[in-house]
Parts: sequence; structure tokens; C-alpha cells
Amino acid sequence: MIRVLVVHETRLMRSALAALLRDEEQIEAVAACWRSAHGRARSFRPQVCVVDGDVAGPMQDASPPGGPDCGLLVLASACRPGTLRRAVAAKARGFVDKDAPPARLRHAINLVAAGQRYVDHTLTLDFLQAADMPLTPRELSVLQLAAGGASVPEIAHELHLSTGTVRNYMAAINRKTGARNRVDAIRISQGAGWV
Repeated sequence: MIRVLVVHETRLMRSALAALLRDEEQIEAVAACWRSAHGRARSFRPQVCVVDGDVAGPMQDASPPGGPDCGLLVLASACRPGTLRRAVAAKARGFVDKDAPPARLRHAINLVAAGQRYVDHTLTLDFLQAADMPLTPRELSVLQLAAGGASVPEIAHELHLSTGTVRNYMAAINRKTGARNRVDAIRISQGAGWV
């Protein structure tokens, strides 16, 4: 039996995915939201953790549930290379397109549980684009705070920078993303899954 923890913020989606996986003879699945995922993983001890990759915050801020012996399998949307980049940084072993048929998810779970890697063929171009992400980690942190509604002085205070430095970062972000202004840079970066 392969023990699978499904982590998704939408209750209906995580319940549906867990039910779909439980229909498979060789899979035992439970579901949790990010807030309760670590506790659930401690008691369930999953071999594979299937997570929604479009939830950027939890994957960046915390280690994935299940610990180092649990294979991380990320559900990703096409055309969002930033999601894939974050998942690689979180040491994901598998990537499945959210539009894939259920059989592909089950196949990926089997491979990840066996210690192998799996990349959905429909995400190949997104992986190539993820390698070309133009923003530095510092620029991403500035942009993420801006996307959360922080002003230039608030960003400067949070990151221990001067307001002039934050303005320089925002100008570089606009230039690198081809944005007209801060709002446009946020829209472009969110569309690509960078923030």
C-alpha cells in the first residue's frame, strides 16, 4: 500500500482527489489543508505528498509535509513556470499537470513512491521557461510584498532596505518583466506564477 497525503486549500478538491485515489487498490489516501498538513503527516506517515503547486506561500515558507523521506508530487497549472521553479526549490520529485487524466496522477504517485522522478510531458515547455526567470530572489521578495499591498516604505522596513533601494528594485523589476508600472509587473509575475 502506498500512503498518500493530499494537500489542497479547497476542501472539495482535496476531498475529491483523496476519494479518487482511494478507489485505487494499492493507494491509501487522506487529505488536509496546508495549516493541518504537518500534523496529519506526522500521524499518517505518507510516502507521497500530493500538493497544489499554485499555493505559493506554504511551499516557499515551510518545508513540505511528510519530511525528507516523503516524495513531494506537485499538481501544476500549465503556463505558470514560477510554480515549477518553487516546486523544484522545495525538492519535488514529481510534477503533474492539473488537466491530466487521473491515470497519469496514479502513475506519477507509483513512480514517486518508488523513489523515481516524474515530469508530465505537458509541462516541459514550462520547465524550460522556469530556467529563464528574469528576477533575482531579492527582486522577487520585493515584488511579493508589493503584490501583498505593501507600500515602498513598508517594503523597505520589512526587508531592511532604504526606500531608494526599493524603488531601484521596482524599476529593475519593471524593466525585466516588460511592465509599464508596479501594478503591471505584479499582473505579469502573477500570471507566470512567480509570485
